[in-house]
Amino acid sequence: MSLRHRNSGEPAMSDAEDIPMAKLQQRRWRSVFATIYSARTFVSLYKKVINKKQILRSLSYIAVDVHDGDSSGDRLLSSLCVDQKTLTEVVREKSLETLSNLGGVKQIAASLETDEKDGISANEADLAHRIDVFGANRYPKPPNKSFFSFVFEAFKDTTIIILLVCAVLSLGFGIKQHGIADGWYDGGSIIIAVFLVVAVSAVSNFKQNRQFEKLSNESSDIKVEVVRDGHRQFISVFEVVVGDIVCLKIGDQIPADGLFLDGHSLKVDESSMTGESDHVEINGSNNPFVLSGTKVTNGFGFMLVTSVGMNTAWGEMMSSINRELDEETPLQARLNKLTSAIGKIGLAVAVLVLAVLLIRYFTGNTKDDKGNKEYIRGKTKLDSVMNSVVEIFSAAITIVVVAIPEGLPLAVTLTLAYSMKQMMADHAMVRKLSACETMGSATTICTDKTGTLTLNEMKVTESWLGKELMDSVSSEIAPIVHELLQQAVALNTTGTVYMPNSQSLPEISGSPTEKAILSWAVSDFGMNLDEMKQNYELIRVEAFNSEKKRSGVLIRRKSDGATQVHWKGAAEMILAMCSQYYDRSGTVKAINDEERIELGKIIENMAAKSLRCIAFAHINIPEDDESVLEESGLTLLGLVGLKDPCRPGVRIAVEACINAGVNIKMITGDNVFTAKAIAIECGILQPDEDLNEAVIEGVQFRNYSPEERIARINKIRVMARSSPFDKLLMVQCLKQNGHVVAVTGDGTNDAPALKEADIGLSMGIQGTEVAKESSDIVILDDNFTSVVTVLRWGRCVFNNIQKFIQFQLTVNIAALVINFIAATSSGDVPLTAVQLLWVNLIMDTFGALALATERPTNDLMTMPPVGRSKPLISNIMWRNLIAQALYQVAVLLTLQFRGKSIFGVDEKVKNTLIFNTFVFCQVFNEFNARKLEKKNIFQGLHKNRLFLGIIGITIVLQVVMVEFLKRFADTQRLNWGQWGTCIGIAALSWPLGWLVKFVPA
Repeated sequence: MSLRHRNSGEPAMSDAEDIPMAKLQQRRWRSVFATIYSARTFVSLYKKVINKKQILRSLSYIAVDVHDGDSSGDRLLSSLCVDQKTLTEVVREKSLETLSNLGGVKQIAASLETDEKDGISANEADLAHRIDVFGANRYPKPPNKSFFSFVFEAFKDTTIIILLVCAVLSLGFGIKQHGIADGWYDGGSIIIAVFLVVAVSAVSNFKQNRQFEKLSNESSDIKVEVVRDGHRQFISVFEVVVGDIVCLKIGDQIPADGLFLDGHSLKVDESSMTGESDHVEINGSNNPFVLSGTKVTNGFGFMLVTSVGMNTAWGEMMSSINRELDEETPLQARLNKLTSAIGKIGLAVAVLVLAVLLIRYFTGNTKDDKGNKEYIRGKTKLDSVMNSVVEIFSAAITIVVVAIPEGLPLAVTLTLAYSMKQMMADHAMVRKLSACETMGSATTICTDKTGTLTLNEMKVTESWLGKELMDSVSSEIAPIVHELLQQAVALNTTGTVYMPNSQSLPEISGSPTEKAILSWAVSDFGMNLDEMKQNYELIRVEAFNSEKKRSGVLIRRKSDGATQVHWKGAAEMILAMCSQYYDRSGTVKAINDEERIELGKIIENMAAKSLRCIAFAHINIPEDDESVLEESGLTLLGLVGLKDPCRPGVRIAVEACINAGVNIKMITGDNVFTAKAIAIECGILQPDEDLNEAVIEGVQFRNYSPEERIARINKIRVMARSSPFDKLLMVQCLKQNGHVVAVTGDGTNDAPALKEADIGLSMGIQGTEVAKESSDIVILDDNFTSVVTVLRWGRCVFNNIQKFIQFQLTVNIAALVINFIAATSSGDVPLTAVQLLWVNLIMDTFGALALATERPTNDLMTMPPVGRSKPLISNIMWRNLIAQALYQVAVLLTLQFRGKSIFGVDEKVKNTLIFNTFVFCQVFNEFNARKLEKKNIFQGLHKNRLFLGIIGITIVLQVVMVEFLKRFADTQRLNWGQWGTCIGIAALSWPLGWLVKFVPA
């Protein structure tokens, strides 16, 4: 298999005399190298066949293509002696023997044209060719649901099926009785109306499904750190290619199959692949095999990618899994119960109407348009009887269609899809639909400090050597201290310093803390990271973790074999491990009680300035004692203070939460003085209040009894020096106290707290993949302001659903009461099947679109949290909808029984007036539903163009229904006066709604 890239259009040079002698010799040397390389390849293959007694899964021949062209263009790739199948199997089967036969990891890296330090070339042609040869890091997904599957689901509704059967029967009898020219109207109109309702519902559901699919794809596009052209860079997981060197750290999800190149204390969780919960150690000797989809739980390292996409076991497994997008949220479950209850009432009313109409028909109490009895026993033809019975059934079934608020689930889907899309624009990606709703009920937000309340842009602003402040770069520091500080920074770090050339600024990568310390060491001490790493050998590494809040290394100098341990971490914890310290002159001084208090005061003063305090310490150890990292009797090298400023606008966001009745609790790993300073700066604490109960350390909280924790939890607002276990404990206590808890987290160890919380909010920039997978919502910009935005949208979702429920129940009650009273009293149903289906379309789909897409307002953040058990239909909603429903029923029944005499019109015009007035009542009531409590229902109306557009479309279609579709809708054309009357009656719902809001609920 050749990984060769040719430049098209490159001129062939056949005349040797035109080539300079130096180049000619260079090409000859290349030819010799290629010949030797191919010979060694043949020998290697021969030995493999003899030893393994098997046929290689590779090509039956090897073509050595010796290119005699200029190599100044794109970097060319040499021929490979390993094919993709072999690379895949060696990792999947974890075969050390096969790996050894292939020459080991280094030989495979060389075959893949990967430099162990600089990685592969970032040249686009090179990357494209690797994808051509080895495939892309993608896997095919199961096909999405087609549009017709949504149409089919809409047709599966029982009431729709019954209505269609009635329509078909009505169509058949009508054509038989009146001929095809006039007989198709009744049945055909119902069929067309049903198809319209189904089509609109299917289109809406199809669009929302595609929206959720898009969000699902975006959530799976994680960022991976790779080494290309000698420096680290973040790329999409889909851009990883075979030959890439991937940087691994705690919390990363491994993006492809590969082999361990370098690193320390690397452990991975392979439970997603093997089912085993034990963490597996990865190293270069016993287990260099790294599987895609597994997660790093400890240490750090680099891996060589050998298989991507469908060539990995993870890819094969994921290609058969489709993420569940039609997850039922708690609110949808509650609405389904409400829909079912209303549907049962509607069904009971429909059965009563059916019984009354059948009795009246067969007892001869109904008359046709000419005033004759519709049914005379023994005289009326069977066709006529069947046609009338079908019409009665259609009317009854249509009542059920209108009564069942099918728009409620649609409204939830619409508002969730709309809010998810808008939240994405506001830097929040929803991974779990139910979180949108639950966030509206949040009573407490537990937030991290670093990166969430602060910018996470660290800079060393203060440094101390012993008890002396290093105020300038020119300060005289003893050479021994200078050398030890460089060791402490350069060798105990997971960051890197890349210098493209001597003239350019260094490119520093790593965590914000690492970058700040490396930048300080490079600029103030002239540290050369690569030189330090060449002079020393790393023997043991203890990676940083949030429990111990420190990291350590055991190093050996290559020149004389001297060994020493370096520690770096939280200043007070490192200080506790030290018994002496260096001063500026290089003198080692003992730390007695007085000195320890003075050094502690320096740390406290730095923390009070909102600085994160980091200390460095070391100890020389005997060469024969390399089993563990010494943790006592250390010598303090120095202290640095890192400033991480608060994010702009975070104080306003915190105040907004407090005004909305949501408690903010800051949980941080920093010491108590730094935590206090930042909390005061952000507005979580007030400088003049008693902080004894409001600020606590993690160990103190941990040591409380369960009863004490429950008693004090509401007063605690800052927890410093906390561990992930403390965060989990706080979430559990808050939930026991009845709070709805949202928690932010970015580390792997935050996963339990994120899962335990009602809403887990992970960080998109600093968050590990483990944290993101455990969360419900990903905050893409790591900003607390975005957390508040999520809170606003959560409240907006619930509020929009309540608006729609109020609007729809008003229609349901009015339609049911009017049809029931009219049917039982006169045997006539004023609203026909087609008309009721049109009303159903207005309130179900158009109403949902109009009311479910309202944006959040500032008013939402002045109300207390919704709470878990608050009923869907509040007293305020009952007040509003009963008033409107009673008004509509009163007006329409007046028209039903006195309409002909009041307006001097016939039966058909009267029924058209009822239908027209009923529809316009819903149009005007849609405005009332915009504000449940506010009297000004027009506030912010100009910002919602969709609402105005839907109102306009509804009015236009209603005019068309009445004026131009007389046969279809069973209506009569109205004059200007009649139109004005309908609109005037409907418009009275506005002042009625305004007056009703004065009544306390």
